Amino acid sequence: MKPTLRQITTTPEASFLVRKDVGESMLNNWHYHPEVELLYIKKSSGTWLIGDHIGNFDNGDMVLIGANLPHCFRHEYPHINKKGIAPGESICIKFVPDIFGSTFLQLPETKAIRQLLSKCNTGLKITGKAKNSLPLTIEKMLTATPGMKLAYLLFLLEEIATSKEYLPLSSAGFMLSAGDTNKDKIKLVFEYTFNRYNEKISLPQVAAILNMTTPSFCRYFKSKTNKTYIQFLMEVRIGFACRLLVEDEKNVSEVCYECGYNNLSHFNKQFKTITKKTPLGYRGDYLKMKMGS
Repeated sequence: MKPTLRQITTTPEASFLVRKDVGESMLNNWHYHPEVELLYIKKSSGTWLIGDHIGNFDNGDMVLIGANLPHCFRHEYPHINKKGIAPGESICIKFVPDIFGSTFLQLPETKAIRQLLSKCNTGLKITGKAKNSLPLTIEKMLTATPGMKLAYLLFLLEEIATSKEYLPLSSAGFMLSAGDTNKDKIKLVFEYTFNRYNEKISLPQVAAILNMTTPSFCRYFKSKTNKTYIQFLMEVRIGFACRLLVEDEKNVSEVCYECGYNNLSHFNKQFKTITKKTPLGYRGDYLKMKMGS
């Protein structure tokens, strides 16, 4: 799936976006935008794709996504269902990287923020005390005056930057960038994989996309992503398997074959490697959560 470009519209009153999404309004496709995004998932769970990273998110998770880094959030059914008693909620903050001006970001006092905005190009999952303390400020931004919103944004970035309590998600080099031949090459590989993950894919097939020999492609992909292509393909397939297990009433065998596997035992083994659970265990935990919501 090719990521689509999304751009926010500024107004005379606001140079950046602060938005609360509820239920179905949280839905999105594989996209990217020139703004940095701070997303607070107040209530929801599901699977996120950030660059080449595939993982699970839950209530209270927070992520800082760099400009032009493709991403997508697949929310589990109860959180987006119109008939749900308590639909999911998230708060999204989007701003251009130089919102405070290039001179401001070159000040010695803003060194930590400058470094943070550089690091978030791979996507950062906020952890530790920052994850627990920042939601209150994020909530305040929804009703704050324009000036206070800007002050709160600076506060949030300073808190994240100085805490250093965050984990990188995507491989370095995945961010989309115009005019970068190497990044254009790796994009072709990712797009091919996302479009054909449920088919039989061989290394020579993928190498041919870049007009490389198989050994050269394997070295190239490892140098750009710090993982083998086979490992990346496994993560993509299992990520989509997780979604199918919670979104569709399919048995494990059906999910196995729809995600490109032709051997159930092999599928179960790889699923547990990625999620630390069996497919049935994963679905069972989801059903328990659903009943408790």
